Amino acid sequence: MLTYNSYLTPRSLPEALNVLISAKGSVVRLIAGGTDILPWARQGRAGDVHLDTLIDISSLSELRGVTLRDGTLHVGAATPIADFIRNPLLREHAPVLSRCAVWFADDQIRAQATVGGNLVNASPAGDSQPALLLHDCRATLSTLQNQKLVERQMPLSEFILGPSKTACQPNEVLVKIEMDSLKGYGCAFEKVGHRRSLVISTVCLAVAVKINWSSKKIEDFRLAIGAVGPVPTRITEIEKFLVGKVPDGKLLRDAAQMVADYVRSRSRQEYRREVLVNFVERGAVEALSRAGISIERVAKELS
Repeated sequence: MLTYNSYLTPRSLPEALNVLISAKGSVVRLIAGGTDILPWARQGRAGDVHLDTLIDISSLSELRGVTLRDGTLHVGAATPIADFIRNPLLREHAPVLSRCAVWFADDQIRAQATVGGNLVNASPAGDSQPALLLHDCRATLSTLQNQKLVERQMPLSEFILGPSKTACQPNEVLVKIEMDSLKGYGCAFEKVGHRRSLVISTVCLAVAVKINWSSKKIEDFRLAIGAVGPVPTRITEIEKFLVGKVPDGKLLRDAAQMVADYVRSRSRQEYRREVLVNFVERGAVEALSRAGISIERVAKELS
């Protein structure tokens, strides 16, 4: 069972940070979507989990909103995962996240779970993380110094340090993420599971591709994997291998074989390697199809 002494609902980010800073030495947790409350309780498998203070930051205006400025998306950390499906701006400029969101839990959880919470939890199986890496996502953290808001920003690759471990300090709050627009890219998201919802990833993968139509070559290729190691990873080796080449079946098969060594999980390694190799091929074919390259031709070469 999860219990707590006090449940606070601050009305502003400075108020929330003041509570967080003044609670130094106490057991405090921030809550936004609250979809991980039950897992928190399960942490006390041999007994109860008790918190001194639970701080609800879900209604803070500083953590809300989606805007596009100079080709960069600015997304509040409390933005629900469901918004990547229903928000037209996000669907257009973050297409891989829209596809990822379809696989994220179910309708009720998507409506509550937040993109910031999914990052701060830093689960190795977090579905949004590979997709966000494709966007060169940057995390913005905020704290108070002399009662003034101070921010610092870092790439997502530096923010997630390991399972349930991030660069966020005890006196900081993740307030927003910034990411490149991928408007016009063909995208795909792959995830192991027998159904679309309520499946914890064993392997997941995100792909984005842009074609130079004058040369019919790959202008940009982005690939990130998750759930096969302690942190999500951009596979720059494969990205560099594919950029500047005309896509065909042999090229994609050769690229897929390069990914097997990136499996770092302690369990089911052979299974994950086989799945990951197949996912790279399938994800690349789907992304190329959505970018406008004939899926029938490439898929036939791979068969």
